[in-house]
Amino acid sequence: MSPCRFCSSLIDKYVKADQKREQEQEGEMHRNHDHLRNVGLWVVQGVLAALFLFAGGMKLITPVEVLTLMSPFPGEFIRFIGACEVLGALGLVLPWALGIRRELTPLAAAGLVIIMIGATVSTLAIGGGVLALVDVVIGVLGATAVCGRREALRVLRPTAPRLAAAAA
Repeated sequence: MSPCRFCSSLIDKYVKADQKREQEQEGEMHRNHDHLRNVGLWVVQGVLAALFLFAGGMKLITPVEVLTLMSPFPGEFIRFIGACEVLGALGLVLPWALGIRRELTPLAAAGLVIIMIGATVSTLAIGGGVLALVDVVIGVLGATAVCGRREALRVLRPTAPRLAAAAA
């Protein structure tokens, strides 16, 4: 017995409609996931920016003599670190928020991670022990921002055809 051509077309129509509905639901799940990921990254970037803006600003406005007394490092070096922290804080938020040179955001986060590695090492060197854990957590948050915004770095990666064209 052959199936009725009218019935099979109705069944096909329902099956195709069901498949289309499933694809739309999957697409919506991906959009929701991307939205949540973006919100989470903005929260991390905002917290880090506020933290580094405050810490770096304090290093910039504190007199060099006081900085020298508070740290085993020269006051000028601490002031330089403060300037780097303020610039890094601005680099975490402004490029992505303004949509201009977005590849600077993960680079700023990477620079702040390097600063936090140095802070962890220096805290451990002076016998800070458990206090170094705060530096590690801040560094991990910075690394999260780097990994989360890494798609912007694809702009900076040259591809083989571009290199071949430039060499010619």
